[in-house]
Amino acid sequence: MTLIELAAEAEKKSAEVTDWAGRIGWVVGLLLFIAFVYWLMRQGWKWRGNLQSDLPELPGMPAGAGAATLSLSGRYHGSTTAGQWLDRIVAHGLGTRSRVELSLTDAGIEVVRPGANDFFIPAEALREARLDKGIAGKVLAEGGLLIVTWAHGEKLLDSGFRSDRAAEHTAWVEAVNSMIKTTEGTAR
Repeated sequence: MTLIELAAEAEKKSAEVTDWAGRIGWVVGLLLFIAFVYWLMRQGWKWRGNLQSDLPELPGMPAGAGAATLSLSGRYHGSTTAGQWLDRIVAHGLGTRSRVELSLTDAGIEVVRPGANDFFIPAEALREARLDKGIAGKVLAEGGLLIVTWAHGEKLLDSGFRSDRAAEHTAWVEAVNSMIKTTEGTAR
């Protein structure tokens, strides 16, 4: 066969026709599946909030809290049941990640979260502060998170924070733990 005959043979084949109805059907089906999965995740979040509805309202900042001895700017990564780093608490907005401004006073820790519920951790509710590597939905290098354990109602909670300057974490652990040691003589 000559080159001209090959070119003529190639022109005889028609171009493949795209099945637009099939493609559109697959795209619509995929979008519906994604929407359904998103809806299921939202329902699970709401269900978890209903299960945790026995938690009391979060305390607000008391009037005479005093001056801040330490402050921290960073991220709030959420709260979990103490000792169970994957059991996220979502009631009262504790599961909402956000920016955070922490202030440590003699009265406790003020947690200010723009775009989310602010709350206060009273000094008598504090149980421990430590450095850890993870909390529900966030895992970092060892010591990358400041974890504060505190009592809220009948439940012990771990709240995870990450400072914009990780060197601040150690000072917070020392200050919170020394605050706990000085209040151990009082009734909790």
